[in-house]
Amino acid sequence: MNAGDTAWVLASAALVLLMTPGLAFFYGGMTRAKSVLNMMMMSFGAIALVGVLWATVGYSMSFGTDAFGGLIGNLDKFGLHGALSTGQDMSLAGTIPELAFVGFQGVFAIITVALVSGSIADRAKFGSWMVFAALFSVLVYFPVAHWVFDANKDANGNFIGGWLNHLGVIDFAGGTAVHINAGAAGLALALVLGKRRGFGKDPNHRPHNLPFVMLGAGLLWFGWFGFNAGSALAANGTAAFAWINTLVAPCAAVLGWLIVEKIRDGHATSLGAASGAVAGLVAITPACAAISPLYAIILGVLAGAVCALAVGLKYRFGYDDSLDVVGVHLVGGLVGTLFIGLAASPGAPSAGTGLFYGGGFDLLGKQAIGAFTVLGYSFLVSLLIGLLIKATIGFRVSSEAEEAGVDIAIHAETAYSSTASGGNGFHPLGAKGAAEEISGFNADDLLTESTKAGKVTS
Repeated sequence: MNAGDTAWVLASAALVLLMTPGLAFFYGGMTRAKSVLNMMMMSFGAIALVGVLWATVGYSMSFGTDAFGGLIGNLDKFGLHGALSTGQDMSLAGTIPELAFVGFQGVFAIITVALVSGSIADRAKFGSWMVFAALFSVLVYFPVAHWVFDANKDANGNFIGGWLNHLGVIDFAGGTAVHINAGAAGLALALVLGKRRGFGKDPNHRPHNLPFVMLGAGLLWFGWFGFNAGSALAANGTAAFAWINTLVAPCAAVLGWLIVEKIRDGHATSLGAASGAVAGLVAITPACAAISPLYAIILGVLAGAVCALAVGLKYRFGYDDSLDVVGVHLVGGLVGTLFIGLAASPGAPSAGTGLFYGGGFDLLGKQAIGAFTVLGYSFLVSLLIGLLIKATIGFRVSSEAEEAGVDIAIHAETAYSSTASGGNGFHPLGAKGAAEEISGFNADDLLTESTKAGKVTS
């Protein structure tokens, strides 16, 4: 065990955990004022639920002994069995305790699930979201994490890890397992839940708190240094290489996004700057140890510009991806993953050889297989999970609850109390009213006429 490597991975894990509350601010600021708590609760719910699932079955399914030809890990590490030893018998993952690796990978699982929630803002039941989060974790994220991240070998040096890793797909920190995965699931849920009331027409769907958005983007960027550089699993040159690329790519992506905004709309916006930074971070995630800093800058500009254009696809094709999970995470993940096939440098830590370095189309083909396999699998399974929830317990709140605000209907709270109207931050019917909404009763029908007029919410 190396103490410096262990300290870096533990610190990186904490940084990545902070990203999910940062995501809650980022997403929460982009929703309407009467839905911000519901949006933030979906991120915090993911932390609580996935943290428990990871320690019980998730780690074993992702990094347990391979089963079914690289498709999934078995349950030999259920409840972290075998990873809890200490002292001389401590189980190691490279030069760090296996438990440090467990924690680091666990916060990746958490934020992947939380990312999906941005596609269904303003209209989802919290309980139904938690059911989806559990099923998505077990049926989608844990298997895909095994495909991409598990690089285990047996005592004879034979590869026994996930099949995409064995194929030679380069994904240093999760462009496929995290961002393409979450983006495809977000698209599936947007289709299942349908459009918000007034989608594309109602100006009230604009972000209600842009300082929240920028704060969230800053926290995400801060945590992303742990996300990418921590994936070296050591305090070494690979971590430094990934760190630098995690700095320059989003810087360039902000510029790329703002240039597109200025040309297209005549304004460079704070929302665009925050979104551009996230787009650049998404794109560099799989490539941070595979391409040079100069190519990272090129990738950043490309990702910022492409994602700025891609967020408009929902209006053209009619799917309501509320907070642009598809336009930023799916598209950004695809751009970064495929760019490796072009610009991977044999001198970089990942040691791939892209087309620009004379490697031909071999690596590009592998990257495409990895990207589109994860996209297709995640979309299909997430669609089936979403349809199952919709047909059983229901996924979307009533139209009355959506109009009054999801925070009031589901959580019996408001983010911003209005003293002028006597608002106190709680549902006028208390938790019972919110519970009735979740159960299918329309608690909004029981509110007073003044409440229906919107006087409780600010």
